[in-house]
Amino acid sequence: MTTIRDVLGVILGGGRGDRLYPLTRDRAKPAVPIAGNYRLIDIPMSNCINSGITRIAVLTQFNSVSLHRHIARTYIFDPFSRGWVQILAAEQTPRSDAWYQGTADAVRKQILEIKTPDAPYVLILAGDHLYRMDYSALARYHWEKGADITIAVQPVRRDDATRFGLLKRDADGSISDFSEKPSDPQVQANFVSRDDPERPYLGSMGIYLFNTPILIDMLESNMGHDFGKEIIPASIQAQKVFGFDFDGYWEDIGTIRSFYDTNLALTRPDSPFNFYSPQHPIYTRPRFLPGSNLAGATLHNVFLADGCRIHRAEIRNSIIGLRSQIANDVHIESSIIMGADFYEEQPNQNDIPLGIGAGCKIEGAILDKNVRLDSNVVIRPFPRGTDINQEDWVVRDGIVVIPKNTSLPTGTHIAP
Repeated sequence: MTTIRDVLGVILGGGRGDRLYPLTRDRAKPAVPIAGNYRLIDIPMSNCINSGITRIAVLTQFNSVSLHRHIARTYIFDPFSRGWVQILAAEQTPRSDAWYQGTADAVRKQILEIKTPDAPYVLILAGDHLYRMDYSALARYHWEKGADITIAVQPVRRDDATRFGLLKRDADGSISDFSEKPSDPQVQANFVSRDDPERPYLGSMGIYLFNTPILIDMLESNMGHDFGKEIIPASIQAQKVFGFDFDGYWEDIGTIRSFYDTNLALTRPDSPFNFYSPQHPIYTRPRFLPGSNLAGATLHNVFLADGCRIHRAEIRNSIIGLRSQIANDVHIESSIIMGADFYEEQPNQNDIPLGIGAGCKIEGAILDKNVRLDSNVVIRPFPRGTDINQEDWVVRDGIVVIPKNTSLPTGTHIAP
């Protein structure tokens, strides 16, 4: 009898992640921290585990050390569960000396490893989306339809049409046409498939369930590099391809703006994504940190992680990440403070202490891990659309980003 345990999960570790720079300067995109405690890779990993998929391969390539470390320390199955997580890193071999050229090429280059578990089905997932999905419901739909390929689809707004692969679906759920991120208004008009003026399209979520022999055949007969641009469009006429409806919260963390807006939305009382679900938790590495200590701080709509020490500060509409150290008279608003990888009890006499010094004013900013701000640093947002590159800070779409391990001296002023 076919069950969810017959599915192999394959998570794509992402390319260079240029649109998330400088957060991806020192790490792979799925290793970028989110919501204070987590990393992006925790989302598809948790969805797999909660759905009953416990054989998981993660394909990695760029800046992958911290991603490998996080996976190795977090996702350890006991020997009786028969579950495992395997990292499939890009490598040069006698058959190929090229790195991954795209999503499909990454899977193609690891096809021998994907064949080895002898799983009848392969679920392809991205490592940089925020959502909660029961993949077993998708798998049941796939089996009921007798599909070769099933694509998870969701309604798409008119102004988001160029961000998604759009598809046409027949009454029986089968997909009859597909276009990857069309910019031509006429092409977009041809893909109107919902009686909803605000969300008239159906878009691919980049989640694909394949019958394993079909996946192997398509990757061997079609040398295209990308699933969305080449493999999926070519499969529409040759295979039985169906669309599985998903209308829950889903966000592609592809740019600094989307990363910033998604994180800040989590701080609201009506947050669109629930990290508090007892039935479907989001897992991450256990760090055994103490509870956060607030010594006179005022917080309003704050997502606060473990191990922080916050003195007499005012913080509003912000994410405060692990081990954050925040001194007196600090004002933080609409910002993401990622915290630190370690505690620093006695810094060198000439060094700026780890964390945010007294009197700092921070608004509309992202401070990456291990940032050091001396006293009275001021950071303000720039107008939307502004991009600036400086040695110790950058601006993306008006958001000021302080890269990992950066130190800013007393009185630094970053503002329009």
